[in-house]
Amino acid sequence: MEPFNWNPGTLLGMSGYYWKTCTLHTGVKLDIFTVIGSKTLSCDQINKILKADKRGLSMLLNSLSALELLVKDDETYSNSPSALTFLSKDSPQYLGFMIMHHHHLMESWHKMDTAIIEGKPTRDRSSFSDEEWRESFLMGMFNMGMAIAPMLSKELDLSGCKRLLDFGGGPGTFAIHFCLANPGLKASVYDLETTRPFAEKTIKKFNVSDRIDFLPGNYVEDEFIEPNLFDAAWLSHILHGEGPEQAQEIIGKAVLALKPGSKIFIHEFILNDTMDGPLFPALFSINMYLGTPDGQSYSETQLSEMLKSHGVKNIQRLSFVGPTQSGILSGITA
Repeated sequence: MEPFNWNPGTLLGMSGYYWKTCTLHTGVKLDIFTVIGSKTLSCDQINKILKADKRGLSMLLNSLSALELLVKDDETYSNSPSALTFLSKDSPQYLGFMIMHHHHLMESWHKMDTAIIEGKPTRDRSSFSDEEWRESFLMGMFNMGMAIAPMLSKELDLSGCKRLLDFGGGPGTFAIHFCLANPGLKASVYDLETTRPFAEKTIKKFNVSDRIDFLPGNYVEDEFIEPNLFDAAWLSHILHGEGPEQAQEIIGKAVLALKPGSKIFIHEFILNDTMDGPLFPALFSINMYLGTPDGQSYSETQLSEMLKSHGVKNIQRLSFVGPTQSGILSGITA
């Protein structure tokens, strides 16, 4: 691979890229894309709903048009097909909650130098933060899950499995789609009590309340309820929130909940063994540094060794690659 050509243009482009980011975040925060929907509206018509400063709103609409998220025709604006699909709340593929989660993380990234000098997080963990942040985080996880789970559920081998444990499953997106794709499967979503309303609402929305239940608990602090209860476990994006020892303990709790010969899957932003790529997992490791005492991204070898320490065999990297460079390891319990 050819090395990237860093020069004054590319360096300054990277340095000022947050201008684009903040423009997108503001469009989502003000819900402009939902206001416009499938209509074509003038700035004045949009402002009847938003009641903003007209001069600033006009600049924002023009900048969103320059980003090709809006389409400007004379003095009216409409959504681009992509904006209508991903940025309007009326779309089932809405990504706005995850974008707002990113927005809430921005201040901690701004303070990265402080975190590195002082060696401690610059924000609270999203799952323990205030209601607005927690909603953006949990529903953002739903957004991302919806971008992956429907397709992945058709590829992941859950044949022969009767009970799935969605360990730290948040709103239950993966459990839902795994059950929809496997008619004989039932599942339990195990997560914090504060997550229950989001999970139960999502489970009900997909009409699988008779097949998926919610188990409240703290997978870091609590011992799991009952051993040898499940024959498959799914751990999606929970290990990166903890340091190596704690992550290994979490895997141990999941393994304990499984019967011998069960399947376990770990879905993470997996680094290469030199820890310097792929890019998104490397940057995500910084994100965990800024928001947790010990969290980080892990390499395939690190995750494999954690699984082996709990007797997991036949460990392999699946061919799946997520839209943000996530990957999956699978194994069989002893």
